Amino acid sequence: MLALALSLLQAIDDSDAAAPFGTFVTAVPHWGFIVIHSTLILVAVWLSRRVRATGNASAANGFLLFVVAELSYITYHAHLTHFLFAHTVSEVLDILTLVVIGTSLRRSKATAL
Repeated sequence: MLALALSLLQAIDDSDAAAPFGTFVTAVPHWGFIVIHSTLILVAVWLSRRVRATGNASAANGFLLFVVAELSYITYHAHLTHFLFAHTVSEVLDILTLVVIGTSLRRSKATAL
């Protein structure tokens, strides 16, 4: 049993492992990510306005939740929060966005029938 435990410990030793895929992203400066997230914010605001104009305020609010999620990511790149905190907040807001937009579309489809 001890031999099995030791072999498992040796198996998880990754000191000689290759770098994981995506490490090249560390070369992108923080302002580059701020530009990317700001662009996503502009798209979400545009979509929110378009959807609100059709009378679907709930779905429009879902897009605004996505805006808040992107702002959370920006707080990390602006050195205001830790990455894991900003990422966790953003992921929770992203799922809320999907739920709000999805339920709104379901309601609008049900009223159309």
